[in-house]
Amino acid sequence: MFENHLTLEDIGADQWPNIILWAAPVMFFLVFVEWIISLNKNKDAYDGKDFLAASTIGFVNVGISALIKVAIFGIALFFYNIVPWKIPATWWSFIPCFFALDFARYWAHRVAHEQRFWWATHVTHHNSKKYNFSVSFRLSWTQHIKIIFFIPVMCMGFDPFVFFICHQIAVLYQFWIHTEFIKKLPAPIEFFFTTPSHHRVHHASDEHYLDKNYGSTFIIWDRIFGTFMPEGERPNYGITKPVTSYNPIYLVFHEWVDIVKDMKKAESFSEAWKILFAPPAEDVIKAREEARQNGMQENTSIAPKTAPTPVLNTNENPLMDKEE
Repeated sequence: MFENHLTLEDIGADQWPNIILWAAPVMFFLVFVEWIISLNKNKDAYDGKDFLAASTIGFVNVGISALIKVAIFGIALFFYNIVPWKIPATWWSFIPCFFALDFARYWAHRVAHEQRFWWATHVTHHNSKKYNFSVSFRLSWTQHIKIIFFIPVMCMGFDPFVFFICHQIAVLYQFWIHTEFIKKLPAPIEFFFTTPSHHRVHHASDEHYLDKNYGSTFIIWDRIFGTFMPEGERPNYGITKPVTSYNPIYLVFHEWVDIVKDMKKAESFSEAWKILFAPPAEDVIKAREEARQNGMQENTSIAPKTAPTPVLNTNENPLMDKEE
């Protein structure tokens, strides 16, 4: 079946450029420039411990990406081989591939906020109370399982090299939108592209800002699917259940640990399913216990209906009445 199909060696995957690795020195330089500007302007944009946590998470994530690079290439090549249509690697093929990939990224991102299992792969990116360039480094070590959301793009027949380059560009785009120093841009850019203003809304923990602006590179998906919100007052950053640790391991796995704890308390398959795939804010176990407690209170508040006990008049003798 696969005798005429390409292999990783055939496509020279080991020679493909690692754009993200090349860009890393520039990104770290810009982080320090932003930090210096923040200090000069007396803005509380950075926290040393938070920055070290973000950097550690980022470095480990780069290592994980390098380790699973062959696996990701293999998955992309597998689907490229099995589809009967092919889109050649030409300059114009990068454009539809990038749009298709960004559309998939929108839905992957949205699902990661709407279902707790996927939220656990993404919460690391949001659990900082700061908003600066270094936040772009905070990518969960378990995020790579979201590759399943990109399989439809792989099945469109794009050359694996085209897919690989577009994916890297999409990841790099996320860096510059994590800052408070870039205000609103010209209207045409704000309308079509995801900008720092849009993404600040997305990172907010304020209730009216929650679950908005999922767009990766293009904000048009949010406008189309009703999840767009413009920036108003300055957001408060972080998550609705704040974390107080700077431990990178805790920042990556705290939601996974909470899920496991709740799964152990599940009393049925349906309850376990809800724990995994209900919205992150929905506490299934707590809701169950509150429902039971409310039910018990209702039962105890309703007095049983019984016939009244007759009162015996001790001044009367019923036997004497019968004899008379």
